[in-house]
Order: sequence, then C-alpha cells, then structure tokens
Amino acid sequence: MITEEVKQRMQKAIENMKQRFTTVRAGRANPALVSDLKVQYYGVDTPLQQLATISIPEARQLSIKPFDRSCLKDIEKAIFEANIGLTPTNNGEIIIITIPELTEERRRDYVKQAKSIAEEAKIALRNIRQDANKDVKNQELAEDEEKRTMDRIQELTNDFNKQVDELLKEKEKELMSV
Repeated sequence: MITEEVKQRMQKAIENMKQRFTTVRAGRANPALVSDLKVQYYGVDTPLQQLATISIPEARQLSIKPFDRSCLKDIEKAIFEANIGLTPTNNGEIIIITIPELTEERRRDYVKQAKSIAEEAKIALRNIRQDANKDVKNQELAEDEEKRTMDRIQELTNDFNKQVDELLKEKEKELMSV
C-alpha cells in the first residue's frame, strides 16, 4: 500500500534529522562530533571510527585513542582541518579534546543550525507527500478511494511534521540550557 511506503520514507527522513542533530553540539562531549571525520591514513580517507576508540572520560572532554599510534598526527590534522571549533591535544598516546563552554551567541548559532536541519526535514516530508500524491493520481482508483488515500498521506505528513517540531524544541532546550 502506498501509505505504508510513505510512512517508511518519512520515518527515514526523521531518522536522518536525528542523526544530523547529533552533530550540533551542546557544550557537552559527544562522540558524534568527530565520528564522521575522515583521516588520511596511508593515502586513503578513512573514517576516524575505524582508526581509533572515541570515549568520554569527562562531561566536556573527548578522548581519541588510535589503534595504531603512528596515525596520531594524521588524526590531529584531520580535526584541525575539519574546522569544527575544537582544539586537539596530543600527548603521544591519545588525543584529548576539551569542549569549551558555549557563549550565548554561539548557542544561538547552534539553534539556527538546528532550525535549518529541521526545515530541511520538513522539505523532505513535503517532497515525499508530493511524490505519493502523484503516485495516487497515476493509479486508476475510484474517486473516493483516491481522496481517502490522499487524506491519509496528509495525516501522515502532519504527524511527522509535529515530530520534527517536537524534536526541534528538545534540541533548542538542550542547546540553550547552561
């Protein structure tokens, strides 16, 4: 049924938004801040997760312990080049990143970033709805069945939009709390 496919696609859009929200930092250490970084390791762009263990020894500190110590400099360089506002400290065995306290202005910037991610999710939901409505019109359904299906698709869109708004409120609250 079309509505089940629409529901699954919309759920994926929400999951994508949640994943992207993890990259918006809130003044606390989170492995997602650096987990997507690519490190030049023997000439190949390699995800940091494959080269090291990322842990949180303290609330505002990340610890990156590479499996091979020879790539410490490469990891450090990748963090600098990622331009994520974090300064790594290399002690010869592990890299420690201290997450600085966020200023009010920086918090507002992160809220704007979160709102942008939420808006992109809503756009994705609208596009899914439009595609589904086209599919319904292309099928040769009875007029009342077509209307019921399109109404159901709109209900799903409304429900998922509410989820986006709720998740955004939670993220804003998290970002603005000191």
